[in-house]
Amino acid sequence: MIVLTAVGLGVASYLTYVHYSGATPLCSIKGNPCSQVQKSQYSELVGVPVALIGLIGYVAIMASLLVPESETSRLATAAFTVIGFGFSAYLTYRELFTLHKICEWCVSSAVIVTVLMCLAVWRFLRGEVAPRSLGPADSAEAEHEPASSLGAARS
Repeated sequence: MIVLTAVGLGVASYLTYVHYSGATPLCSIKGNPCSQVQKSQYSELVGVPVALIGLIGYVAIMASLLVPESETSRLATAAFTVIGFGFSAYLTYRELFTLHKICEWCVSSAVIVTVLMCLAVWRFLRGEVAPRSLGPADSAEAEHEPASSLGAARS
C-alpha cells in the first residue's frame, strides 16, 4: 500500500505541477485529451485544483500508513481511500459523460485509489494487529488466570 500511495503521490504531484506551471501534460492519446481535461471547469473545485486535492489526499493516506498500526490508523486509511475513491469516481463520471474526454493520468490515479481502497477496507475489516509479546509480569498473570478469561481478554 505504501508503494501504491507513493506512485499516487507522483501522479498527483505531476498533475499539480502541470496545473500551476501551465505546461501541457504528457499524453499518449491523439489530440491530447489530458490537456483538455486539465483545463476544463472540472479541474478545480471552489478555485482549488483537483490535482492539489488529490495530492493532499495521497499525503493523508501515506501518513495514515506510516503511523503505528492500530484500529484507528486502519480506519483512517480506509476513510481517506473511500473518500478519494468517491471523489475520483465523480471526476471520472465528468470525464466520460460531460467532457467526453479521458485523461490517462486521471485514470491512473483512479485505478490507484480504487486498489488502495479495496486493500484498506480489507485491512480494516481483517482487524489484525501484530500480537503483543508477553513480558515476564504478563506471563506470570496469564499462568494464574482461568482459560475462559484469557480468551475473553484477547478477543
